[in-house]
Amino acid sequence: QMQLVESGGGLVQAGASLTLSCAASGRRSFSSFAMAWFRQAPGKEREFAAGISWSGGRAFYGDSVEGRFFISRDNDKKMVYLQMNNLQPDDTAVYYCAADYRLNQIISRSHLEYEYWGQGTQVTVSS
Repeated sequence: QMQLVESGGGLVQAGASLTLSCAASGRRSFSSFAMAWFRQAPGKEREFAAGISWSGGRAFYGDSVEGRFFISRDNDKKMVYLQMNNLQPDDTAVYYCAADYRLNQIISRSHLEYEYWGQGTQVTVSS
């Protein structure tokens, strides 16, 4: 089992930056998992925002956040981060951390591939 706990959400103005954190715990080896951030706005489907391979050597971003969001991880601390820059009202959503057991460098965009999920953290961007 693996538990994921997100933090760092909040209310910000357009153009601001915010960094989300995801702390992993449990019996499973954190470094055996690709990690990702998904987001879900009210009335919309869950959307892939960013993902990072188990080693941290490869990262992949959704089209809507490319160039503004940056994902990183610290395997020693069992942490994943999402740095979000130039936030816009369309970025308003609940952000979820997710883990996919995978020892290759593939990062899946599909939420169906991810076995473990956090409870989510709300990010609200005002105009």
